[in-house]
Amino acid sequence: MPDSSPIEKTWSHLTRDEFFELAQLRTEVFFLEQRIDEPELDERDRDESTEHLWISDERGPAAYLRVIVDDEPQPGNLDARRLIGRVVTRADRRGEGLSRRLLNHVIERHGAEPLALHAQSYIQPLYAAVGFEAYGDEYLEAGIPHIGMYRAAQPTPTTDPVR
Repeated sequence: MPDSSPIEKTWSHLTRDEFFELAQLRTEVFFLEQRIDEPELDERDRDESTEHLWISDERGPAAYLRVIVDDEPQPGNLDARRLIGRVVTRADRRGEGLSRRLLNHVIERHGAEPLALHAQSYIQPLYAAVGFEAYGDEYLEAGIPHIGMYRAAQPTPTTDPVR
């Protein structure tokens, strides 16, 4: 069984082949499967603060997401500066918990601060299972029903030194 540990890189650390494979996965799902006709790639992909996370197997990236960081919380993201997006899993690997593994990795790293995402409505239970709560009204984004979701900052466990 292949290692399914998340790989995490910023733009300057991605190889051309890695980015090509990630873009190919995103394109296959968002354009070919979901028929989204809005731009998939944007300048946020190249922002050095953007974290690209994925799980690979022998065929390449099997699941992917990115985390972008805003200087200030943006409208629609409550008080969250970090936004999870572009969550995608290759068709042959769906149902194995790969996206959840990536989400848990993000929460482990950044769960001490608020996090937001814009979920396709039908996949809302995935995000709720890792602590995100829906807020606001459902809306259309790229022709697909979405809902804002938010995970409040969770204090990180600390160990008190023995006194």
